[in-house]
Amino acid sequence: MKTPISRIHLTEAELNSVTIPLKKGWLVQGKEVDDFQNKWTKFNSVKYAIAVNSCTSALQLALVSIGFKKGDKALVPAFTWVSTANVVENLGGEVVFSDIDLETFNLDQRQGLEVINNSIKALIPVHLFGLPCEMAKIVSLSKKYSCRVIEDAACGLGAELNGKPVGSFGDIGCFSFHPRKSITTGEGGMLTTNDKLLAQKLKMLSDNGAFISESQRLQGAKPYLLADHLISGYNMRMTDLQGALGSAQMDRVKEIIEERRQIANIYNHAFEDIEWLRTPTFKTQNKINGFQSYPCLFQPLELRLKNVKRINLLRNEFMDKLNELGVSTRPATHAVHMLSYYKEKYKIKPEDFPNAYIADQCSVSLPLFHGMSDVEQHHVITSVKHVFSKMKL
Repeated sequence: MKTPISRIHLTEAELNSVTIPLKKGWLVQGKEVDDFQNKWTKFNSVKYAIAVNSCTSALQLALVSIGFKKGDKALVPAFTWVSTANVVENLGGEVVFSDIDLETFNLDQRQGLEVINNSIKALIPVHLFGLPCEMAKIVSLSKKYSCRVIEDAACGLGAELNGKPVGSFGDIGCFSFHPRKSITTGEGGMLTTNDKLLAQKLKMLSDNGAFISESQRLQGAKPYLLADHLISGYNMRMTDLQGALGSAQMDRVKEIIEERRQIANIYNHAFEDIEWLRTPTFKTQNKINGFQSYPCLFQPLELRLKNVKRINLLRNEFMDKLNELGVSTRPATHAVHMLSYYKEKYKIKPEDFPNAYIADQCSVSLPLFHGMSDVEQHHVITSVKHVFSKMKL
């Protein structure tokens, strides 16, 4: 049998939801998007939510809204999806990389934040794979150095820190609805904030700088008059087709997140005695994992720089053998500082951020998705144990 790394699972109601705007004939930023945003604010305990066409767009709009400009600096984890750094570059800014903690894959609270100083305009912590960052120190440093906090919560739906959902700690939160996320709109993203002025600015920026939306204008007293545009913005709106699908999934979002946690819990118990596979943190005293994915560290040897190349070869062999058995895997994500553009522009070596380097070369994500059957998960577990038992270290 074949078990994919991820698979979309939608109910009939969710599939049918996209026909609603088609039948109404209103396809962009209308009632369905409004409903999605309203459900999002309630579930994530924030005052304002602005739906956009991707999380990358959300991150860019967040930076623009705080006045980030050419030459400004932003702190970015060295281990994250490339979009976190790309939005800084695309605005003419400078990426300041920070290393991660291998226990969490998030920013290293002990040493990685030492690079923060008065020259940093924005801090972009990433709640990677659904495990919350420790935000207290990050927020404290932002106040000390007068910089803004933009939470990259692309994977963060369902993640909680001290009882609060992620995306509600910094100035702005950014979420993704890519198909590998807990709920999906194909492509799509959401901005969250508790600041009314920021919310208004983000809304305008996403809609070409318009003071009111098309739906508000057409439902007003003089629908024939075009809206004023107070700022220069972008067209990064979410369609009502996407909004309808996202809204329908929010009706069972608790069920979706709980199922993902149950799958992760079964994995954790199945692998708890396997020393060569470090499984992700399920829950701590103050953190709850939303489990966007199931990232592990492959460690048949001690995770030290001198062993990385050998472990990487073994990990790739491990992934190849699993693929032959029909089990799809992936590296957890990539170390951005090792990608050609960034290593060449900033003259960075892999070892400059050692934990990000180790995570890049030694991580492996196993299949985890809503709708995963018991048979599929058993197939993954037995295959993982079988493959490793046959490997020669």
